[in-house]
Amino acid sequence: MLVALPQLSAEVRAAALDKAMAVRRERGEILGSLKSGAVSLPDVLKREDTVVGKTSVRRLLEALPGIGKVRADKLMAEVGISDSRRVQGLGPRQRERLLELLASQG
Repeated sequence: MLVALPQLSAEVRAAALDKAMAVRRERGEILGSLKSGAVSLPDVLKREDTVVGKTSVRRLLEALPGIGKVRADKLMAEVGISDSRRVQGLGPRQRERLLELLASQG
């Protein structure tokens, strides 16, 4: 059974678009500071907000200096992280193992 999406008013749509742009901007700033080395992966993983939580693990890993698609694939496979996993979906052991692997390779 299909349910029709509710019709949103122009104000509600504009507010949702503004909120989405703010989240994208903040996520971009976090990934940029990770890439530049201004912030470390453990610091980012400690954050409890939805901006980091809803970021894909692959995107977070690829933002690290020296890690591209292939190395991110290897790390995720070794830790047993699904390709579609978001940061908020990582278990404590997966986080710990990921940080251990990165520390030993870096």
